[in-house]
Amino acid sequence: MTMSVPERNSGSEEKEEESEDESEIVEESPCGRWQKRKEQVSQGNVPGVESASLAMDTEEGVEVVWNEVLFQDKKVFKTVEDKMKEMFENLMQVDHPNIVKFHKYWLDIGDNHARVVFITEYMSSGSLKQFLKKTKKNHKSMNVKAWKRWCAQILSALSYLHSCDPPIIHGNLTCDTIFIQHNGLIKIGSVWHRLFVNVFPEGGVQGKLHQHRDDKRNLHFFSPEYGSCEDDYAIDIFSFGICALEMAVLEIQANGDSVVSKEAITNAGQSLEDPLMREFTQMCVRHNPRLRPTAHDLLFHRVLFEVHSLKLLAAHCLINNQYMLPENCVEEKTKSFDPNGVMAEIIHKDHPRVQLKYSHVSPLELDKFLEDVKNGIYPLMNFASTRPHPVPRALSMSQEHVETVKTPTPEPQEAETRKVVQMHCNLESNEDTTKTHLTLFLKLDDKLHRQLSCDIMPNDSSRDLVNELIHHSFISEEDGDKIVALLEDALNRQRGSASAITTI
Repeated sequence: MTMSVPERNSGSEEKEEESEDESEIVEESPCGRWQKRKEQVSQGNVPGVESASLAMDTEEGVEVVWNEVLFQDKKVFKTVEDKMKEMFENLMQVDHPNIVKFHKYWLDIGDNHARVVFITEYMSSGSLKQFLKKTKKNHKSMNVKAWKRWCAQILSALSYLHSCDPPIIHGNLTCDTIFIQHNGLIKIGSVWHRLFVNVFPEGGVQGKLHQHRDDKRNLHFFSPEYGSCEDDYAIDIFSFGICALEMAVLEIQANGDSVVSKEAITNAGQSLEDPLMREFTQMCVRHNPRLRPTAHDLLFHRVLFEVHSLKLLAAHCLINNQYMLPENCVEEKTKSFDPNGVMAEIIHKDHPRVQLKYSHVSPLELDKFLEDVKNGIYPLMNFASTRPHPVPRALSMSQEHVETVKTPTPEPQEAETRKVVQMHCNLESNEDTTKTHLTLFLKLDDKLHRQLSCDIMPNDSSRDLVNELIHHSFISEEDGDKIVALLEDALNRQRGSASAITTI
């Protein structure tokens, strides 16, 4: 007798089916660029957010987070609509390598619903809290150099936020809202926390507005004055001090209690062997908020302060002026150097001179170092912080008019703020007319290539042409002056020849 046994899917097949189900696209943004999936994600406590799902950026080919704030009443939505737009436009201006990017937002009002959808950067490597737990589990201690580097990155981000006009107070800085990338880059998430609490009406949205206070495990991150007075930078400094302390000791013991006590925080601080680290953390968690230093001041503390190497200063100079250099210039330059050539020589009176040769420099290590500097791992922290440029960071507009739309409300138009890293232009005179044909080739910092062309008249000025490009969001306002200079140079050359090509 033969028995028939029904076949069962293996565990891997079931997981594959589940994965395929989670990756199913359930909604698209009005422009078609962002595709929402079923899979839910957690990226730190965000007040008012009812759900956060994984999504795909079809233009960049990367995963992002699709966040939704659902309103219970459309009338309430209408009363705060202008405030929300202003808040989200301000968030679009935040652009710092150590802050989770706020990509996009739009308002969606239907017959039976009112909601706000916003897209943020997806941090796949996990939170600082998770990293510290793994480190402690493996019976390892925190590397002091890594601790200093991470503190500098967090303070660089806080200094940026606090120098905005008006200042942005984080208000929810914990080890759960700080994320660490595989390359050691630290990013602060949930920077919109206090803004949401101040704008969204209590009871008007479906998600909790004060859920961070419900998590007793994180109560010790909040300063004594939190919630009882007007928001100030000092509440972020207190939270940072607790984060710095947890990074140093890996975990502040709660001694079986659900809430970390003041005594536990004091004991953790006293356990630090380095007196400068003890002083540094104690300054941040002072009870009186007026006695706490600013983020910028902390960057000059003795435990973090160091004179930047010429190598780091040169790297920042190179990155900031990348648009003036051709692509792969570092690689091409290093190839042309004689390995035995002397690039520098140190002369001593009492012992032989020291020669530094090109063979001592690894092109691969140099490329990696430049990439790390560009990504924000080594910020220039000992300089006065610059205020953020008041121009929203825009995303590509190539799919702006895609007709495959599921949500009905259009997204607000954005200005372009991606930086131009390489550019050249071509001018060709037309023998039959007085017009000149201009072709402008641009390479943006996300490696997108943009080609623009038009006919210009003899009385057209370079500044007017550039202002028009800025108005139509083809270039950022920040790049205006250098493109004006490029066009001026090309026009001057064109006067002396039938055609001219200028490259930067």
